[in-house]
Amino acid sequence: MTTLLHLDASARRRSVSREVGEAFAAAWREAHPGGHYVHRDLAADPVPFIGEAWTELCDHVLEHGITEIDRYKEAVRTPAQAEAWAVLEPLLDELVAADVVLVATPMYNFTVPASLKAWIDQVTFPRMSLTGRRFVIASARGGAYGPGMPREPFDHQERFLRDFFAGHFAVEDVASVAAELVNARLDPALAHLREAHEESYAAALRLAAELGASY
Repeated sequence: MTTLLHLDASARRRSVSREVGEAFAAAWREAHPGGHYVHRDLAADPVPFIGEAWTELCDHVLEHGITEIDRYKEAVRTPAQAEAWAVLEPLLDELVAADVVLVATPMYNFTVPASLKAWIDQVTFPRMSLTGRRFVIASARGGAYGPGMPREPFDHQERFLRDFFAGHFAVEDVASVAAELVNARLDPALAHLREAHEESYAAALRLAAELGASY
């Protein structure tokens, strides 16, 4: 049975990144009627920031050369570490069980929301590999950050996630779909770009659905 882990990070209950992510998830569920679907809303149910006890778990894993995810619990030696592990274990279980991980996120201040970064920090240990899993980034951005755009160098959202998934988790299969110029919906100074936004938004929904149906 194939499993999709769907993460939402937008602080808005109704947001473009959530809509693009749901387009993928809905198509995936239709294509996999017997599949297992797990949704975690990182804004509604925030993951705690890591603390010193978490770093001690990480240090133990590194010091003892542990690379098997199912052996990480061996690092728990104190009550504080047990408390940190109680937060971490269900997050790791969801991630490890997933065949496809969908990350639906807005761009905040050129990068990802703190809610998503907190999840990333929690589930990350030294030499941790998720090779074989497929990752999808469904994003929304207030401006235009695509290839060739003046603000392309300021994209620390999609590029950060791609680099992280590949560089730390050794994930080779990362797809992305982005809706751009979302601020044109509200900002009078960007009114002339509203049609371009609508085109980007519609294209993102189509591509997300196509990807969901094929994964």
